[in-house]
Amino acid sequence: MPLNRVTLIGHLGQDPELRHLPTSGQPVASFSVATDEAYTDKQGQRQERTDWHHIVVFGKAAESCKEYLKQGREVYVEGWLRIRDYEAKDNGGKRQRAEIIASRVQFLGGRPANAKEATEVNGDPASDEVPF
Repeated sequence: MPLNRVTLIGHLGQDPELRHLPTSGQPVASFSVATDEAYTDKQGQRQERTDWHHIVVFGKAAESCKEYLKQGREVYVEGWLRIRDYEAKDNGGKRQRAEIIASRVQFLGGRPANAKEATEVNGDPASDEVPF
């Protein structure tokens, strides 16, 4: 039985970018989330590593992410992994990018000053038109 599920808690690297699909006009937000890992190497030295994850959110959840999420904010993301092919702008070569298609985004940490805030948004990819 196949399973493709991702769960992350991390901090936003930049404010979400919002665009609309040209064919349907559906909103799409994208942002990066950093997760940190601390470990001890073979020499006994403490090391830290940061991984960056590209997140994509569709529909009303995308609009909520754009409105309420800001750089540095802690966030919980649930979704699935997708590898997308694209043409590089610089030399036109084919590239691949791993993205997490979010089905749930929960805003963690303190509330931004002067903001009415939803604390969780759920995307319903089954009802939204997700371009694959």
